[in-house]
Amino acid sequence: MSKPRFWRRVAPALGLFVLAPFVGELLLGNLAIAEFGLALLLAPLYGGGALLIRETARRAGRGWPTMVLLAAAYALIEEGPVDQLLWNDAYAGYDLLHGDSFLPGIGMNVELTVTILALHTVWSVCVPIAIVEAFVPDRRTEPWLRVPGLAVTALVYLGGVNLVFWGTLAEEDFMASPLQFASMGVVILALVVLAFRVGREPRPPLPGRAPSPWIAGAAALVGTSAFWGPANLVTAAWYEWVNVAVWCVVAAVGTVLVLRWSRMDGWSPVHVFALAAGATLTYAWTAFPVQPETPGSATLDLVGNAVFALIAVLVLIGAGRAVGRHPGGPVALDH
Repeated sequence: MSKPRFWRRVAPALGLFVLAPFVGELLLGNLAIAEFGLALLLAPLYGGGALLIRETARRAGRGWPTMVLLAAAYALIEEGPVDQLLWNDAYAGYDLLHGDSFLPGIGMNVELTVTILALHTVWSVCVPIAIVEAFVPDRRTEPWLRVPGLAVTALVYLGGVNLVFWGTLAEEDFMASPLQFASMGVVILALVVLAFRVGREPRPPLPGRAPSPWIAGAAALVGTSAFWGPANLVTAAWYEWVNVAVWCVVAAVGTVLVLRWSRMDGWSPVHVFALAAGATLTYAWTAFPVQPETPGSATLDLVGNAVFALIAVLVLIGAGRAVGRHPGGPVALDH
């Protein structure tokens, strides 16, 4: 195989490997521009995880239902057994557990859990996958890696898991109980099993025509902003359960709308990209009020947010042009 063909095939995989940590940490505002090196250290975990999910699903002939559920499992793996944020009441010096939505029986905070599920499922995994697939619409449902590449990806991801686990353990000096590990393991296993049981057969189409991609993108921007904007701006304790309710409403309404629209005439890869673009823009604007994990210069933080937002917009423009030139025919959400 010639080198140009090899790089053409592998380039999307490398793009996803880089884009996942960029969206998941830098565009989020969790890491300041001065901590760019730390984002590179997180690439094996974020990029390796997103790529492994995408390649596993596509090699199995599965689509978005499978990838979404695997992304949810990824979220619980990262913030459960790996860095143990979901159980640590002094993570990075902050008590994120003992708020109004803390459940003593399981030692977890409901708002924190649903937030983690939203952030990693939507933004750390699904958004980067949708954007990179938009860049290569003719290979959108094809595997980008062969078996050796998939094996290397799995090893890289496991390396990232170990790096974060041992690094966090050394920094936090915290270890959850065996019962917490076991319970989370059951939930993660259930999500993985369910991921390969849904979407096995295409669902029948629905009457009507899907809305334009602009409407789909605007709906994604409004819905994700309604959840993530107040979650950053409202710091009152009473808002915890309100935020949980908002998350449930946005998730339920969004799921129903997308499941319906994707079965209507005219639904295409452009719509999938539009959903990802709307969610990306939410991260771009909400990053400005977010305080990075390591406080520093406020001016430098704002500059970094502006730079990352500009990069995100340029990436969206490139992906939008690529998928727009090759929109393809109607596509079911299963693919």
